[in-house]
Amino acid sequence: MEFLRNRRARIKPESVGLPAAMPYRRVPGLRREELARLAGVSADYYTRLEQGRNITPSEAVLDALAVALRLDPAERAHLFNLARPRPACVRRQVAPQGVRTGLHRLMDALPLQPAYVLDRRIDVLACNVIGRALMADFNAMPCKHRNLVRWMLLDESTRVLYRDWAAVTSQLVGMLRLSAGRHPNDRRTAELVDELRTKSEDFRRFWAAHRVVESTFGRKRFRHPLVGDLELDYEVLTMAADPDQLLVVYTAEPGSPSQEAVNLLAGWAMPARILRGAAGEPAACEERLGRRAEPVPRSGSRTARVEGGAGTRGGNGHDAPGPRRRSGL
Repeated sequence: MEFLRNRRARIKPESVGLPAAMPYRRVPGLRREELARLAGVSADYYTRLEQGRNITPSEAVLDALAVALRLDPAERAHLFNLARPRPACVRRQVAPQGVRTGLHRLMDALPLQPAYVLDRRIDVLACNVIGRALMADFNAMPCKHRNLVRWMLLDESTRVLYRDWAAVTSQLVGMLRLSAGRHPNDRRTAELVDELRTKSEDFRRFWAAHRVVESTFGRKRFRHPLVGDLELDYEVLTMAADPDQLLVVYTAEPGSPSQEAVNLLAGWAMPARILRGAAGEPAACEERLGRRAEPVPRSGSRTARVEGGAGTRGGNGHDAPGPRRRSGL
């Protein structure tokens, strides 16, 4: 089990009362027998578990290993998912997820709060108008490309849009790895991981770190091509009706420059919303998700005009107001 090897190497011997440097210590972190002793199991048993032999550890053993390895709650859950997978009859391919109409209306009612819904694969299932203005027009992408991890790694514009690109991307990859442990037989997740391993050296590096993340809240720093720098706090809400769906909502501190930037962005984006109604679902996925939506307006259309002149193409696919046009992402 590569996860156990990775976390064992992370523990410094001196932190558990062992000599930091010894002539026979040839591995980083703890040796197998040292970790086994800390967890109260035999070295042979732990070795077979780490090597992925056909054994089913008890909850008490896994708890002891989690304590010895100093795992956080997300890492502990991941260890349990890996060591005690659900029976094959339960681990079937789950049907594609849709977003309830009420949740669409909730996001549409947040004109100044970028919001989107993620599924267990970190696919963007729905995104409100200002969310698409802030990030990207996911509705215009092919269904396969509406994955947040894939977008962050394969779209070069994200490296400018996110001022802390590496940290944000590492977090998203950690969320994907946690989900992969929960759904080990999910074919589409496996296909996504294979694609990113092939196409992205950064993904291979992040994936090899075996980081797992249960995202709940935080702050992200953006450098938007239309409104400049802004910092937004976000909350991640798990949907009670479908625990595999996450609603992510961004807010700015009232009265801050970031709030002013959000207001400006909303002033550019909202005319499109007024003319075309609710955001809805991406048209290319209407059969899968059961709801249709039109793409965001293109340059030159009625809805691409804002006060100050006709829209022009800015970075990240946005129609920028003429007087505020900035370099692309």
